[in-house]
Amino acid sequence: MRVVVATGNAGKVREIAEALPGLSWQLEGLGGLPLPEETGTTYEENAALKACAAAMARGLPALADDSGLEVAALGGQPGVYSARFGGRDSDLERNLYLLERLRGAADRRAKFVSVVMLAYPDGHLETYRGEMTGTLLEGPRGENGFGYDPLFVPDGETRTLAEMTVAEKRALSHRGRALTALMEAHRDGPPARDLTPVE
Repeated sequence: MRVVVATGNAGKVREIAEALPGLSWQLEGLGGLPLPEETGTTYEENAALKACAAAMARGLPALADDSGLEVAALGGQPGVYSARFGGRDSDLERNLYLLERLRGAADRRAKFVSVVMLAYPDGHLETYRGEMTGTLLEGPRGENGFGYDPLFVPDGETRTLAEMTVAEKRALSHRGRALTALMEAHRDGPPARDLTPVE
């Protein structure tokens, strides 16, 4: 099955392909197709915006994800606004802003959430969700990864995500868990659609 990955990041296309080894999908990039602005208020809405736009434009199933960091002490912020948190432009600036917001906070619990959406040209949607819980440090550690990885220590670990290899991170991560759920659902072909009529 040919599937468009609704991202402009070629690295993410490779990452998703490596996370779906059990599927004989031919993953394709956007080929210059512009994506809509992420105006949703949930991960599901943002993932659907991207996946549906790509599926309709290319006439192929399209895969998109939206993810974010939810911090307990901040009432679940930044959530869907993680990539734009505080209006900061870079990962480093967003990390520093988050640390400033958490200065003196006793509760440093947080979780990453990822929603992966597979959209078909006929409008059918499949949704897969993954979460990873952990703790935020008071300063960054590690050179790998991106986003808030240098601050986040997953439960059961002593290293941050930025101190792990790509394979180690994928085995634990929210996106990895959502993609694993998708792969399991499609291992024997596309899952049956729920055709129950809406009353």
